[in-house]
Amino acid sequence: MKIALPDDQGRLTDYTLRGTPVAAGRLGPDAARSVYSAAHVVADPFTGNDPSGGATVDWAATMTFRHHLAGLGLGIAEAMDTAQRGMGLDWPGALELIRRTREELPDAAVANGCGTDHLDPSAARSTDDVIRAYQEQLEAIQKLDARIILMASRALARVAKGSQDYIRVYDRILSDCDHPVILHWLGDMFDPQLAGYWGQDDFADAMEVALEVIHRNRAKVEGIKISLLDKDKEIIMRRRLPEGVKMYTGDDFNYPELIEGDDQGFSHALLGIFDPLAPAAAHAVGRLGQGDVAEFRATLDPTVPLARHIFRAPTQYYKTGVVYLAWLNGFQDHFIMLGGAQAMRPLPYFTETFRLADECGLLRDPDLAVARMKSLLALYGV
Repeated sequence: MKIALPDDQGRLTDYTLRGTPVAAGRLGPDAARSVYSAAHVVADPFTGNDPSGGATVDWAATMTFRHHLAGLGLGIAEAMDTAQRGMGLDWPGALELIRRTREELPDAAVANGCGTDHLDPSAARSTDDVIRAYQEQLEAIQKLDARIILMASRALARVAKGSQDYIRVYDRILSDCDHPVILHWLGDMFDPQLAGYWGQDDFADAMEVALEVIHRNRAKVEGIKISLLDKDKEIIMRRRLPEGVKMYTGDDFNYPELIEGDDQGFSHALLGIFDPLAPAAAHAVGRLGQGDVAEFRATLDPTVPLARHIFRAPTQYYKTGVVYLAWLNGFQDHFIMLGGAQAMRPLPYFTETFRLADECGLLRDPDLAVARMKSLLALYGV
């Protein structure tokens, strides 16, 4: 099967599809790793709201995708940055998403983003404002008996005067948590407003603060996800975690190596890239649990060029690539995103994503993907 694709100068070249769609496997309950896919949301293209200020979610399509993930045996990281949290999905929308997932998938492994995004960082005056904002979301989510991912706070990054302010806020919020939570250290490549998180610019110093928070609240911390796109930093911190505290990789560049691990440990997974890679992730981790490391790497290693392309700088726009692949693969009928974010990448990004997804077997219906790619090209005048 062929399709004429333009290069970055607009010159058309025939591309012949060569990938074999990945055969999805279901990850069992006793998997070798805890695996969460941070899931995207589907926008409602027929809303009367302007995308810039009143985005509307297509709840039916959004929930159908979550059933797809749960059907593969994957956990769901709900209402996180992959769901455009803070970049189109506001707190009321996030809470509705959490509620629907809890009701429709009561037996699935789901962890839910709890943050302070309803508090405008410029309106925050003190760490007390941040604590109250966290508490408001925490109370609402825990009323649903839903588990927590404690997200990084833009407001805290703005008002904190040093590391002690971070420790004070996290001590207070963790004391209010009903169950152990997953902490989330999100790097500024994903969100520039989080620069200097933990009150430190240097990684080693920031890590010491995060570790102190974990040690002080050991009974309330199930694990920590770090999204710094630096495997060495993750490994350094992984080896410093208290016994029983899980490292969840948020490294969408180096996940095969980090999940496989070494003779001193391994990382679990909580990844945005495991939204489009869900079938491959379920198959690979299932094989890893059977001791077949070669098949694990043979499945995931070829996906790394695609992941690095989707998450290329400016990294915060990776959601566009995730939703684009969901559309190519027939999980939704359109390529419209909250906030009009489908426009945040140029046409060559989409054509290269198409090529790379084909090469690693992630176009599940090549005929459909080609037809939809042609419609996108026509939109751009190709």
